[in-house]
Amino acid sequence: MQTCELDIDGILFNGMRIPTQNGTILLIQGRTANLGCGYFTTATADRLNDRFAIVTGVGSFADMMEAKVVAVSAAAAACGVTVGMSGREALLSMEKC
Repeated sequence: MQTCELDIDGILFNGMRIPTQNGTILLIQGRTANLGCGYFTTATADRLNDRFAIVTGVGSFADMMEAKVVAVSAAAAACGVTVGMSGREALLSMEKC
């Protein structure tokens, strides 16, 4: 697993890259915000009341920032995160909520 620190508009997030046999799992995590690649689903996040949004078709953290959100947990939706917003917007909305 590889980790790095990401500064998004002055807010620090942790990026995690986990290689699998056939791909890569990507996750960006803040204090309360979570943005994951298509490897994830929102079912567990909903059950645990976590703020989680998903983007697909990404290969890097930069891609995740630009990609459109395709799924959101109820807790993320309560923070104003919607399908179609950018990953960057989703992270900042969840973290500032």
